[in-house]
Amino acid sequence: MNVFTTRLRRRLGAGAATAALLLAVTGCGGGDTDAGKVKGVSLIKSDQLTVCTHLPYKPFQFKQGGEVVGFDVDLLDLLAKDLGVDMEVVDIEWTQITSGAAFAAKKCDIGMGAMTITDERAEAIGITDPYMDATQVLMVKKGAPYKSLEDLKGKKIGVQTDTTGEEYAKNQEEGIGYSIVPFDDLALQTNAVKAGKVDAAINDNGVLYDFVNANPDVAVVAEFDTGEQYGFPAKKDDPQGGDKLIKRFNKLLAQAQQDGTYNQIYKTWFGVEPKQP
Repeated sequence: MNVFTTRLRRRLGAGAATAALLLAVTGCGGGDTDAGKVKGVSLIKSDQLTVCTHLPYKPFQFKQGGEVVGFDVDLLDLLAKDLGVDMEVVDIEWTQITSGAAFAAKKCDIGMGAMTITDERAEAIGITDPYMDATQVLMVKKGAPYKSLEDLKGKKIGVQTDTTGEEYAKNQEEGIGYSIVPFDDLALQTNAVKAGKVDAAINDNGVLYDFVNANPDVAVVAEFDTGEQYGFPAKKDDPQGGDKLIKRFNKLLAQAQQDGTYNQIYKTWFGVEPKQP
């Protein structure tokens, strides 16, 4: 399990840190911060927001210069900043996050990973309000004779394990007649297309368009209107922890969308401002 500190660090001042330590030792009440609780929110560690993800998933979260950066990182940094703590990112298997196992094991307070909101996931985890619309796209080597899923009959399509792209590909597989090749992460999937190990790949539009921009030997040739929306996951039915984090983030997200902060963050990572509904 790899742990990274984000590029946006905030440390408690010496006086505040000392006060927090005294509260933890003496067990005295009062103040916003005590052992494991910050501003009324229970956290795994009282001096940080611990965030689980599965790297890389550029531009949402990826390592740059030894730190984790990205669109999701900047959005959750609004929450860390509001709580007055640092953010620490834990790199684990994606299924641990979507199943809720990571939260039950107290590996993290909240998760990130451009996670599509689904009914199945909502049964296992708490999920914030949607923070971005998304869809699935098809990527192939540039110049390949494939423009649709139907063109890939008898061919191999790479998918990322436990994603809605995998689910979409499986739903169409029998009717068309291609074979699915699963990969544990985005980098393995996209590079398999470049290397010719698979004929195409299906994944979220944000990550594959970003990959195409940096790799001119591949291209996105089709979009599938799946009507997806992303949310951040946390522990479900957790009144002192996950529930409060979700409620707090939802308020911060609404504020950021109103005052232009969300648009600035979006443009930083996608080069354009988000489409208005």
